[in-house]
Amino acid sequence: MWPQGAIFVALPHLGPILIWLFAHHQMPDWCEAPRKLPWCPPHKVLLLGWTTIYSVMGYASYLVWKDLGGGFRQPLALPLGLYAVQLAISWTILILFFAAHNTGLALLHLLLLYGLVVSMALIWHPINKLAALLLLPYLAWLTVTASITYHLWKDSLCPGHQPQPTQEKGD
Repeated sequence: MWPQGAIFVALPHLGPILIWLFAHHQMPDWCEAPRKLPWCPPHKVLLLGWTTIYSVMGYASYLVWKDLGGGFRQPLALPLGLYAVQLAISWTILILFFAAHNTGLALLHLLLLYGLVVSMALIWHPINKLAALLLLPYLAWLTVTASITYHLWKDSLCPGHQPQPTQEKGD
């Protein structure tokens, strides 16, 4: 597995690391806010979850790459091209959510990502069944993430404690 496997496992982490380096000062404490969802995991659990998911996803992509003969030949174009697109969408969600603070667009991208991961699992299954199965925790994690994002988006549309404008008294 070394060094190609290590590269495949590390590659998905490149986007979140770069996003954090450039935008960590803009990242809200959305799960620590007063409107925190009671079932929202702590920040450290979310970080551990995404780190694990990205590592497992990277390993699964390595299995597909290896089973199709390695290199970058034609048979790899669809399975790894789809993987690259979903990885870019995944990184885009991080930018939309943490840097742009746009939960609505992040939610739309999460739904797109969900479809891409399902498609990826279906395409990977004939190539490597384990690689396809390793995407199931990713789908579960996307479900949790989409649920959190939906509730944050909904709360941003109808905030419960919206300040009321003060009326000036006329003379």
